[in-house]
Amino acid sequence: MAKQNVAEQFVGILARAGVRRLYGVVGDSLNPVVDAIRRNAAIDWVQVRHEEAAAFAAGAEAQITGRLAACAGSCGPGNLHLINGLYDAHRSMAPVLALASHIPTSEIGLGYFQETHPERLFDECSHYNEMITNPQQMPRLVQTAIQYAVGRGGVSVVTLPGDIASQPAPTKAIEHALVTSRPTARPGDLEIDKLVDMIDDADRVTLFCGSGTAGAHAEVMEFAERIKSPIGHALRGKEWIQYDNKFDVGMSGLLGYGAAYEATHECDLLILLGTDFPYNAFLPDGTDVKIVQVDVRPERLGRRSQLDLAVWGDVRETLRCLTPRVRVKNDRRFLDKMLRKHADALEGVVKAYTRKVEKHVPIHPEYVASVLDEVADEDAVFTVDTGMCNVWAARYLTPNGRRRVIGSFSHGSMANAMVQAIGAQFVDRERQVVSMSGDGGFTMLMGDFLTLVQYELPVKIVLFNNSSLGMVELEMLVAGLPSYGTTNHNPDFAAMARAAGAFGVRVEKPKQLGGALKDAFKHKGPALVDVVTDPNALSIPPKISADMVQGFALSAGKIVLDGGVGRMVQMARSNLRNLPRP
Repeated sequence: MAKQNVAEQFVGILARAGVRRLYGVVGDSLNPVVDAIRRNAAIDWVQVRHEEAAAFAAGAEAQITGRLAACAGSCGPGNLHLINGLYDAHRSMAPVLALASHIPTSEIGLGYFQETHPERLFDECSHYNEMITNPQQMPRLVQTAIQYAVGRGGVSVVTLPGDIASQPAPTKAIEHALVTSRPTARPGDLEIDKLVDMIDDADRVTLFCGSGTAGAHAEVMEFAERIKSPIGHALRGKEWIQYDNKFDVGMSGLLGYGAAYEATHECDLLILLGTDFPYNAFLPDGTDVKIVQVDVRPERLGRRSQLDLAVWGDVRETLRCLTPRVRVKNDRRFLDKMLRKHADALEGVVKAYTRKVEKHVPIHPEYVASVLDEVADEDAVFTVDTGMCNVWAARYLTPNGRRRVIGSFSHGSMANAMVQAIGAQFVDRERQVVSMSGDGGFTMLMGDFLTLVQYELPVKIVLFNNSSLGMVELEMLVAGLPSYGTTNHNPDFAAMARAAGAFGVRVEKPKQLGGALKDAFKHKGPALVDVVTDPNALSIPPKISADMVQGFALSAGKIVLDGGVGRMVQMARSNLRNLPRP
């Protein structure tokens, strides 16, 4: 049996850790690894057109599966292209291992062709970032990198010079059992005791939930029922907590709606559950409201608001310890007041934004999102571009416990949706994956539309084409500046899709929309629906101050469009019907 080289050993370790594909672009320093993949049936090489797409795809795959995913870039410019997607994966806590291939070891530090220093460059977007300079570091270094990515939730980067990759792997190398899943963590008894006392002493408690409530829906509902608490959520908490929720009062933040803002400010005690909600202008300042934060990542505790109690633990285990111990609250007045405010707020928005939208040309983007929500599968995966598409997803996509919504919600990158859809679709070719793309984001990484065609991935791209960078234009207007540099001169994207070998249809009138979406969704391969939307469908929400706008000067989502809310109003009405009669 021929002796393994370092590249073969590296690929074998990835396969043993459950990695099924490596996304990247081939290049000289990476060739030994790609060749090792060619000869290993357990793992596939996915050839993308841009390394940024590779990192985004790996991050999306990791978010869908909860398991380690991987990407790679060749030396210098190749692995530099990974960095934006790796930032997104890291901030999304997606376990990703990135291979940064490197120039020959004999040339490092001498200004060689394509020389960079990956072991420095990726520090800020990784938990672990080390270079293999000797075959004897294998396999321990790669195993350590995997355990950092999985155990801490985020990115690990391994830098591997091409000449080292080709060398023989060490004999009698120690390969131990790999960590491939994270444990649960419960708080200490002292913190639980303190939290029980605070809840029992409070008359009005509000829960505000983030992505850390994933897998804890039942526990959150049981807890809210026991203490009669309204439940608000951040954007990343929407898919996990909004469905089947009779305590729902909407979302806070500049993409927000409903009564979440009021519920977080009019309570005695605000409990932040698994959220790193960054917009402290929308949180109470702690003067009149006591604040508790529960998070499995201790570094996040208290960095957004002044806390009266910090609780280190994951949400599900914390609530399992907590709920049986708190006193049952029978007074529903605060909860019912917030539910009524929430329903009234949604009713007002619906009345303002549903008049004659079926006839409006150019098409209202709200209408597109609403129809998409209706015709998409009940277990669809939606990937969502930053900017206006974030707004439409927040307002119109109806979660149900089976759908997934992935976006660059923490990093706020453009061009994420289509390339995240690549990773989501590779996980399951039979599951519907829909990319909600803006024309600005789509064109930034448009080359990887060809990746969909090459691999016959049945991703459906719904392109909100308003020929502008809409969110940036709105930011300029709010700042008192004339819009400048925000207009896109776009082609017929549907014709472009057809020329590439995919399904493509252009929609300019509302009556064409439903049929076009259904035709695209029935198509077996990749499809693009180019919807010409109204660039002027903008307004500013009622709950926003000048200070808030200033505080979001660098945020892609700093202004919200106050559009309709789709099927959410139905849930709010249903919850009102369930209120006890006085």
